[in-house]
Amino acid sequence: MIDYHVHLWPHSERADGRELALDRITRYTELAARSGVREIALTEHFFRFVQARALVEGWWDHVPEPGGRPFRAQARAYFDHHATQDLDRFVNAALEAKTAGLPVVIGLEVDYYPGRMDEVSALLAGYPFDVLLGSVHWIGNWMFDDLSNAVQVGEWDRRPVADSWRAYTEALEELAGTASCDVLAHPDLVKVAARIPDRGVVHECEVRIAEAAAASGMAAEISSAGATKPCREDYPSPSLLSLFASRRVPVTFASDTHGTSRVADRNAELVRAATDAGYTAVRRFRGRRPVDTELAGVPE
Repeated sequence: MIDYHVHLWPHSERADGRELALDRITRYTELAARSGVREIALTEHFFRFVQARALVEGWWDHVPEPGGRPFRAQARAYFDHHATQDLDRFVNAALEAKTAGLPVVIGLEVDYYPGRMDEVSALLAGYPFDVLLGSVHWIGNWMFDDLSNAVQVGEWDRRPVADSWRAYTEALEELAGTASCDVLAHPDLVKVAARIPDRGVVHECEVRIAEAAAASGMAAEISSAGATKPCREDYPSPSLLSLFASRRVPVTFASDTHGTSRVADRNAELVRAATDAGYTAVRRFRGRRPVDTELAGVPE
């Protein structure tokens, strides 16, 4: 099987050169193999790289500041902390791993930046990526899933939960419509803080997410990461996964590990969830072209 969402750096730490050594990537593949995972995608966050900041710098200033909260300043500080690595160096390290015969594909996790995705796509088109994950981590300039930040978490109490879910869904629809990425990462991430609106709103948002994925031709990942968060549920929910299946949205499998601690985490359970929903194949990528493999099959 596959783990198509692997980060090389712990989330809170600054990127540094030591993490790109070949033996580091080898360790990931060895740990994955112990869980029966034969292929991983190296999908570091786009915002880790100085090239990303050059394109999206200041996007946070074009979003109204809600009630005087310091979201603009915090977004700027977030990029100051994280956008330190060189994208060419990351890609070259991944290419070296592929040349060495390691079972990796090269990717990125790309946040949705309203009004900037054409420029982002143009930059990334110049690199030999196999797969790009698209994700929504920001509602406006509110980083709604930063559960370590008291200001960001407190915003959940200031906004109607249904409004937050609908705003997230709208951003995901916009992301899917840009055709800039191949896979929707953690597609119902909005549930991360366990702030859940009534079932009618959840169903409305899940239908919209499923239809956006189907219309875009993107795959959606089944991720074990949600089970470690306050929501205590994999991404997507069983009901959203059923909607994906009914609309023939392909799926990938993901741990969303940051560091080696959760490589291929609960992969067999994710496969079981897919087969229970009616899936018979998993989607892989080569050069951003889809390759569907039977769930019982073995990657080339």
